[in-house]
Amino acid sequence: MQNNLKFIRKLPIPQELKERYPLRAEYAEKKIARDAEIADVFTGKDNRLILIIGPCSADREDAVLDYISRLAGLQEKVEDKILIIPRIYTNKPRTTGDGYKGMVHQPNPSGTEDMLEGIIAIRRLHTRAIEETGLFCADEMLYPENYRYLSDLLSYVAVGARSVENQQHRLISSGIDVPVGMKNPTGGDISVMLNSITAAQHSHTFLYRGWECVSSGNPLAHAILRGYVNRHGESLPNYHFEDLISLYNDYSERNLQNMALIVDTNHANSGKKYLEQERICKEVLHACRHSEKIKSYVKGFMIESYIEDGTQKIGEGIYGKSITDPCIGWEKTERLVYDLANLV
Repeated sequence: MQNNLKFIRKLPIPQELKERYPLRAEYAEKKIARDAEIADVFTGKDNRLILIIGPCSADREDAVLDYISRLAGLQEKVEDKILIIPRIYTNKPRTTGDGYKGMVHQPNPSGTEDMLEGIIAIRRLHTRAIEETGLFCADEMLYPENYRYLSDLLSYVAVGARSVENQQHRLISSGIDVPVGMKNPTGGDISVMLNSITAAQHSHTFLYRGWECVSSGNPLAHAILRGYVNRHGESLPNYHFEDLISLYNDYSERNLQNMALIVDTNHANSGKKYLEQERICKEVLHACRHSEKIKSYVKGFMIESYIEDGTQKIGEGIYGKSITDPCIGWEKTERLVYDLANLV
């Protein structure tokens, strides 16, 4: 009988990786304080705007750290208006399953897949970002079983459009103690996203990494609007005034804790026209000025940004340019952040 699944090697458990590559104690203390600041935005105690901003995927350590160090300098200048959470997305979902799946699979995008080196690389990158820039970052929980490798480092977790209906993602999210953003699914069904938030905010008993676990629920689980694709495969936005009011009404009926929304300015919202991200941010803030309802629950934006504009193919070797979805470059990013600070 043919065996289609080959077991290569047993990987270290998360606790072993954390002991081998620990976060220094002083930064663990700083993370507690930063997490409290972020939570205050989602609970309405802090009126600053959150920006979850960075490359579509973290492809190389040097360029990502360079980019985040620039964000750190920018954060100091706008800290009274904006709270920046850098994106270090080390897992990359693929619509067809083909292509670059992120640093956790390939620490070197041009090299072979190596999951052991991958989990070491993503932990090292997140740790270095914290200790070298003082910022605490976000990642996407593409694989729930991998989350524990980074659980002591992340200050924000996103559940993607293709994962939001998955039971395991919802249950793990209920046991995470930092904000978890639930994207609307690719088909646009808002009830799926709201069901996911409901599940994440409740307590559950479940099986995880060979353990029977119980969660207490995550009151900081919230919505992310990212646009959707219709039955003809056309990208359509869901960030307009009418969309935001409609979601507010549907959200309110659920009686969930800390009603909050992050608007993803790329993906189907921009039709992957990455230069539209600036306009989308400003349109949403315009809606906030015209509706107290919208203003009360829009907490910020998710923006795809890197050092260079656009995208490139793997192997082209342009420093700081995305190898997955196109991003706005640093000059546009810096200008956008200053503009947003002046508008809030």
